[in-house]
Amino acid sequence: MNILLLGKTGQVGFELHRTLSVLGTITAPRREDIDLMNEQAVASYLDQQRPNLIVNAAAWTAVDAAEDHQVEAERLNTGLPKQLAEYATTNNGRLVHYSSDYVYPGNGKNLWQETSPTSPLSHYGKTKLQGDQAIEQSGADYLIFRTSWVYSARGNNFMKTMLRLAQSKTELNIVADQIGAPTSARLIAQVTTLAIHGQLAKGLYHLAPNGETSWYSFAKEIFRIAGYNKKANPILTSDYPTPAQRPLNSRMGVTKLEQALKIQLPAWQSQLELALSEYLEQ
Repeated sequence: MNILLLGKTGQVGFELHRTLSVLGTITAPRREDIDLMNEQAVASYLDQQRPNLIVNAAAWTAVDAAEDHQVEAERLNTGLPKQLAEYATTNNGRLVHYSSDYVYPGNGKNLWQETSPTSPLSHYGKTKLQGDQAIEQSGADYLIFRTSWVYSARGNNFMKTMLRLAQSKTELNIVADQIGAPTSARLIAQVTTLAIHGQLAKGLYHLAPNGETSWYSFAKEIFRIAGYNKKANPILTSDYPTPAQRPLNSRMGVTKLEQALKIQLPAWQSQLELALSEYLEQ
């Protein structure tokens, strides 16, 4: 299998590069190898590599910055997935792509299902939803994995931010009214590899661990496992305004994926322990 992995330097891309190697030959270009903002450059690279599987872990992930860099966010989150899907359709390939909980309106307390109505609150969420829709409408053989609160031992993420701030602050104020499931990049990569190997049926799937928590409780668990004695104060989203509006409810049901792969996804706490162990051992 000739695999093209985009976004190798990101959290998910790094983990995918480790796990996908068992499936075939991986081409994972760096940023200097291909300008993903340039549609023609991407088209030329695809024609040169001729992949039969594209795994797209590239995205504009800076949620707040997307409000001011709308063109860039639209290219990476909507235009690029659309272009990759069209290539896969024309060349009988398969596309694996990653979506976000930000496509949902974030109200209520029920689990979002793959069939739940979407209504993103931010430009970032809108571009991610438009990317999903472009893939679904392309006629391509695709897998879209919708994830939430991604973190890992590498890159910029909440876990590492909390550990960094804990070094300089004795007290932290952390949002407690946004609820979701922290998802490790390692879990995303492992499930993706399993899905490709098992020839998971085309479609959209939620990919997150079991359980739920708030950012506040997530931080407290990070401090507990890391052995940091830090005071954390719960605050409301309204106490910490940001350029992009965040969903309060990011709970996502994962039954569809579990049944399709015949697995039980782990609890978020166990994944945090693995990620923290890897980070602290570096």
